[in-house]
Amino acid sequence: MSLATDVRYLLDRFEIQDKIALYGLGQDLHQPDSGDNDILAQWGELFAPDAEIDCTDVGLSVFSLRAYAELMRGPGLKGGGLDAPFNVWQHIEGHATVTIDGDAATSVAPHLHTHGVRQAEANTFAVGYWHDRWERRAEGWRIVHRRLQQLYFHTFPLTRTPNLFDIAFEGMPVEAG
Repeated sequence: MSLATDVRYLLDRFEIQDKIALYGLGQDLHQPDSGDNDILAQWGELFAPDAEIDCTDVGLSVFSLRAYAELMRGPGLKGGGLDAPFNVWQHIEGHATVTIDGDAATSVAPHLHTHGVRQAEANTFAVGYWHDRWERRAEGWRIVHRRLQQLYFHTFPLTRTPNLFDIAFEGMPVEAG
């Protein structure tokens, strides 16, 4: 490989890795009840407009980007999607294994998605992998196909937060010290 080829590979890899984080940011910068459901603000930089998101592993279907965004945030991104049962969440997208072949690439990235459940004293954890196919387009690397592989989805009851240095965390009862 030449220096120019090596540098191009590294730049492509960095771009893909950075863009994988946009999925979580698209979710997390638009929390339930925030009044801002525009997850496409970040996802528009991650997904190709004609992308397909395959959620058959969890019993759903293959979605267009718009249909997937509406699954998450309701029709017209106005609420009432999967945001309805949760009051808070965080989506952590892990470091990916990336394979690049010219203007095409594939990646596998672990994810950990946590959700606070509105009508229950519980949290959920969704853990799995994203399997992505990428294309280099005029606007940069974009996912053209994403497949969800869910390893597990667990619900955990909330318990009292241990008294750590007499710090009270918002919304969480603290054990007496």
